[in-house]
Amino acid sequence: MATEVKWRLTGDYFENCNCDVICPCLFSPTGPLTPDPTQGYCDVAFAFHIDEGDYGGVSLAGLSAGLIAHGEGPMANGNWKVALYLDDKGSPEQQEALQAIFSGAAGGPVGALAGFVGEVVGVTAVPISYTKDGKKRTVSMGNVMKLAVEALPSMKADGGESWVSSGHPFAPDMLVLASGQQGSTYSDHGFNWDNSGKNGHYAAISWTN
Repeated sequence: MATEVKWRLTGDYFENCNCDVICPCLFSPTGPLTPDPTQGYCDVAFAFHIDEGDYGGVSLAGLSAGLIAHGEGPMANGNWKVALYLDDKGSPEQQEALQAIFSGAAGGPVGALAGFVGEVVGVTAVPISYTKDGKKRTVSMGNVMKLAVEALPSMKADGGESWVSSGHPFAPDMLVLASGQQGSTYSDHGFNWDNSGKNGHYAAISWTN
C-alpha cells in the first residue's frame, strides 16, 4: 500500500459564485447544498494563496491556485464540471503537489467535496496574481479569470466584517460575507460568466490531511 503524503498549508482564499447575496446553496433552512441556486445552476470560482506550506517536504510557500466548478440544479446533485489552475511559478514538483491538494486527490478540505465532481475538464498552469488588501481580495489568472470580492457593509460601529461560523469545509470557523466586484469574470473550457455583484466569501485557511 502506498504511503500517504503528509501536507499542510496556511494562507488565504476567496470565492465568487453566480448566486444572489447571500448564497442559498450555503445558507438555507433545508440545509447546505440542497436548494436550487438563484439561477438554477452554479458557476463558482475559488482562488487560493499559500503563505506557508509543504507537501511531503516540497515547499509551497508563496504559490497560488484556482478552481472553478459548474453544476446544474442543487449542488448536492453532484456531477460538477471542474477545472483547476496551477501557479506557473511553481516547479514541476510544486505543481504536482498543488494539483494533488486542490483536486482533492490528497484529501483535506477539497477532498471532502471530491464525491460531487463528475468531470475534470482541464488542469492548466497559468500566471496567478493574488492580492489581499484589507476587506478586499483580487486575483488574476492568465487571460481566463479576473475576480475581486469585498466584504459586505456591516452595522458594526467599527465597520468590521460580517462573518459566519458555518462549517464550510474550506474555512469552518470564520467565513466573511462578501460580494463580487465589477469585472469579476471567467472564460475558459466553453464557460463564460460575469459574477459581478454576486455572492462572495473570503477567509484565512489552515489545512492539512
